[in-house]
Amino acid sequence: MPGGIRFILLAGWLQRGMIERMNTAPTPSPKTLPPVVIWEGAGTSRIPFGVYTDEDLHRKELERFFYRMHWCYVGLEAEIPNPGDFKRTVVGERSVILVRSADGQVQVVENVCAHRGMQFCRERHGNRKEFICPYHQWSYTLKGDLQGVPFRRGVRSEGRLQGGMPADFNTADNGLTKLRVATRGGVVFASFDPDVEPLEDFIGPAVLTYFDRLFDGRALTILGYNRQRIPGNWKLMQENIKDPYHPGLLHSWFVTFGLWRADNKSALLMDAHHRHAAMISTRGEAGNAGQGAAQVTQVSSFKQGMQLHDPRFLDIVAEPWWGGPTAVMTTLFPSVILQQQVNSVSVRHIQPDGHGHFNFEWTHFGFAHDSAEMTRRRLRQANLFGPAGFVSADDGEVIEFSQRAFESKPAHRALAELGGREVADADHMVTETLIRGMYRYWREVMEA
Repeated sequence: MPGGIRFILLAGWLQRGMIERMNTAPTPSPKTLPPVVIWEGAGTSRIPFGVYTDEDLHRKELERFFYRMHWCYVGLEAEIPNPGDFKRTVVGERSVILVRSADGQVQVVENVCAHRGMQFCRERHGNRKEFICPYHQWSYTLKGDLQGVPFRRGVRSEGRLQGGMPADFNTADNGLTKLRVATRGGVVFASFDPDVEPLEDFIGPAVLTYFDRLFDGRALTILGYNRQRIPGNWKLMQENIKDPYHPGLLHSWFVTFGLWRADNKSALLMDAHHRHAAMISTRGEAGNAGQGAAQVTQVSSFKQGMQLHDPRFLDIVAEPWWGGPTAVMTTLFPSVILQQQVNSVSVRHIQPDGHGHFNFEWTHFGFAHDSAEMTRRRLRQANLFGPAGFVSADDGEVIEFSQRAFESKPAHRALAELGGREVADADHMVTETLIRGMYRYWREVMEA
């Protein structure tokens, strides 16, 4: 038999053998399959690492929490005071534009041209009379209505029209995607869901009380922005601000100067769905941590004699609208944190970017009736917070290190069992009930 024929027969025999072995190969054991999110029982005190690491789960979260059934923060009316003013921002991972139209109304439209899908707006802020996509010059009103299409009726050449859009092309059917908009106290929320519940019902009466405490109708003034990118899952920032356990331990600066201690007069409140929360603390009369603070906080790095080179950072003046609490941190799921820490007030916008990163934008503001001295005080105290803040820099770092561990061990789980395993409001800070509550809601929506 010629050598070439023998080689072909041998190759065919080997190929048949490989196919037979593949067909009869044992099914991989579950241990070799990708990890899945498995909760231990019906509770939420043990959180699977997979909720922070699974990309398919992240896409599902975007759809269910950011694009349906929920209101998302997009900005403050004070950022767009005049007709034509706009701010480019996001809802979830979708680029949107907050804009004040010519008639003074607040609008939110998606930053996606109806023609070829280009994100046409690149500036963060500005003023426009219309929006024009640079790709093919389609133009839109500030309300998102299509008003101009180049060569819509074609081009006249050699005595006849050539090309153009179809005869039944309707500009009314080809505008920008318009989001539902709700405003309260100068804060703007938007939703892609036309059937989303009213904003007040979404927030709920318990948390709405503290929303209205900060945004009670006073005119706001914008003091500035901080922006940072944190290599962690977006939910970790919601968790961080729902976690009263860590401030008196991680943030020794807080403890040293008595701004937040575990033994402060406190309250933790949730809405009926447990998705939103208000974390309320009242600073003691002594102000400084004082005697016995090390025993209360159990922080080994506590330094009772620590002093500031510039004591004006702690030039705290009680404001009438506080009504007692010196700090209220309000989390509105999924997108925003409302901060009042002594005289510093801001909103913090959570902007997911994949399962392992999020952008975090701080908008520091004041009130139109503030004196020049109070404005300076707010700006100085803002240095406690933000990406390089005396306090908040700690949060970004621990979120990054947590995400690294989650990625390296995705089949493991975290514990949130301080204060028990139940979900309920509390009158103290030694509990993780708000985190358990958030994940009870997460499971209700994600596993429906």
